[in-house]
Amino acid sequence: MEICTECNCKITQGVFDFSIENIGVPLCMPHQQWLAEIEENTTAENLTLYFALKQRGVPASIEHYDGHKHIDIVIHEAKVHIEVDGRQHFNHKQALSDLKRTYYSFLEGYFTLRIPNTLVHEHLDETAEYLVSFMNESYKRVHELYSGTTYRLLKCSTR
Repeated sequence: MEICTECNCKITQGVFDFSIENIGVPLCMPHQQWLAEIEENTTAENLTLYFALKQRGVPASIEHYDGHKHIDIVIHEAKVHIEVDGRQHFNHKQALSDLKRTYYSFLEGYFTLRIPNTLVHEHLDETAEYLVSFMNESYKRVHELYSGTTYRLLKCSTR
């Protein structure tokens, strides 16, 4: 029996096969519907990186609204925002807007990582593995700061 990448519930072989063939990741029926709904509000690169992280055990959220702005991918436990940036982020107005968003997220205790689309397209596995390593370090530092105890957020990083 296979499991859904999003909620870890058991899915039938038929649902698994359909999901892999049509979506590329195993999702239960409710999460296939959820994906169809959020696809209108996100990019293919966001989804690709999000699912690469989920498949590595990262407790990520996609298209999270923090009360001020939408964040592409959030890992609350590690206090990290991930923004997957296309070419539009290379002009000065957008870059300054991005810098301001990064600053305000930092004031809220979140570190923002900006990942260019090209890394998602051309080096997805390596990018995801480095992000897992980064999340583990960030999680460890956040929780050691508050408790004095060493923690490990994820179990599956090769770094």
